Amino acid sequence: MKSRNVVLGLCSYTHDSAAALLVNGRLIGFAEEERLTGVKHTAAYPELSVNWLLATAGLESADIDTVAYNFDGNRYLDALPAINLYAQMPETRDRAQPRADSFRKIHSRFGQRMTHLKDLFTKASIQPVLHHRAHALYAFGSSAYEAAAILVVDSLGEVQTTTIGSGLRLSDGGCRTTIVQDITDPASLGYAYGAVTEHLGWRRGDEEGTVMALAALGDPRRFRALMHDAIAITERGFALNPRWFPLRVLTTGYPRVSPAFTAATCPPRAPAAPVDTVHADLAAALQERTEDVMLHLARQAKAVTGMRLLCVGGGVAANCVAVGKIVAEGIFDEVHVPPSPGDSGTAIGAALAVHLDASRRLGVGVSGRCYLGPAYTGLRLAETPRAGLTASRPAEPAKHLALKLAEGYVVGLFQGALEAGPRALGNRSILASPLLPDVVDRLNATVKFREPFRPFAPVVLQTAANDYFTLPQPAPYMSIASGVTALTLDHLPAVVHANGLARVQTVTPLANPFLADVLTEFAAITGHPVLINTSLNVKGKPICGTPDMALDCLTDSGLDALMIEGWWVTKC
Repeated sequence: MKSRNVVLGLCSYTHDSAAALLVNGRLIGFAEEERLTGVKHTAAYPELSVNWLLATAGLESADIDTVAYNFDGNRYLDALPAINLYAQMPETRDRAQPRADSFRKIHSRFGQRMTHLKDLFTKASIQPVLHHRAHALYAFGSSAYEAAAILVVDSLGEVQTTTIGSGLRLSDGGCRTTIVQDITDPASLGYAYGAVTEHLGWRRGDEEGTVMALAALGDPRRFRALMHDAIAITERGFALNPRWFPLRVLTTGYPRVSPAFTAATCPPRAPAAPVDTVHADLAAALQERTEDVMLHLARQAKAVTGMRLLCVGGGVAANCVAVGKIVAEGIFDEVHVPPSPGDSGTAIGAALAVHLDASRRLGVGVSGRCYLGPAYTGLRLAETPRAGLTASRPAEPAKHLALKLAEGYVVGLFQGALEAGPRALGNRSILASPLLPDVVDRLNATVKFREPFRPFAPVVLQTAANDYFTLPQPAPYMSIASGVTALTLDHLPAVVHANGLARVQTVTPLANPFLADVLTEFAAITGHPVLINTSLNVKGKPICGTPDMALDCLTDSGLDALMIEGWWVTKC
């Protein structure tokens, strides 16, 4: 008789493909396909991720009992009943039928995807999971909370865009999660933010963080009234005004901002065009309104659940400034954002949902973990691993790295298991000293090849965090923007953005022993256990998931060196 139960969770065919594996309810691992293929935000079936997970567990595809998919595509048809209403409204009439056709097409495509999965896993049951349920279960499951409110905000699930619910771990080991309120498309905060991101010349679904950074340089007053009209706060949430954000159609050829929006703001900016004051002002107004709405939703979550703790998931949860505002307002005692709040993390959430339905238990090995992907311990390099590179093994790698950072080196760090989510958390990072006067300009211009206004996040020993940052809670996943202290302003201004905030990561020796050692050694040299930590990649590329990608990053960028599994690699 079979004694194990194997659930494969998938995010696939849309964007940010990923896979997670549960065996008897325990998370074996999680990987994002882009980190293994080098194709950022890939929508492809995550073949390499699945193969790695099965090899790690010593299993074959025939051993999988259930494939949990992160969308329930049958629910796309829930968008159709409102079409008659949209057909009668002047501002939505022209898009009503194309919208209906697009949702029907996505529903049909979902059926094809389920057939493909069944062909891949002939012995497995294929179980679709409501998208926001997958987000919510991962957000709650990755926390250490016994009970919490759960707020999920993204662009679009099947038809839901915002959900409020709660999670409760039961004394018998069980778990209960509920969704008590939802907001459906076309009211979508993620849609609005993505639409303006695209209008400002950056990639929707990828570079919203650039707009968030630009917002700190602008004046929101210029377009505040427009944004208040475009994104109206309602008693239960918010609504989008189709005068400014036209009705969503799930196909190309339907702009996400209206001609009236363009006339009232600015022409669409070409990606290579200069960034002007008007662009910063528009970004600032969008960001301010996003914060207004997120605060309102957080208060709603508090009111309807009565919980003292909050978990936030969905793509909009990556807006660290908005999350920081929720924390600063003190609405909840503490706020948790999972390492991968966007769609890739729903691979874990979908697997958790299937396991919960079968066992009434949430699953284990998820809480407090972010280093879930492939590791390359035992890596061996030649003295000349590539033309133009030399490798050696320092006797004390952490001390050696800290010394070089203090000397002004900018160094890639590749060690241990690949972290989950969009933030590098010390295993696939670029580190630099925040004491260098020109470090931000150098990193943006010669290492990351990105816009000069983009900030860099600090990583700090958790025991010293209160000396440098005002955040009243830990931030292990770099998901909350914090105010800073006078000590930081006086000595480490490089980690402070124009809005006076820093997206801080707090580190403990338990969570990341090597990074904690590096911070301790750096403090012994400089007096400050704080470093700049940014992702090991260049603009347009995913975080380096493999040794070859890391070596490519060293050779193709302005990095001075790479510390990779104890090897010190430099350019000749």
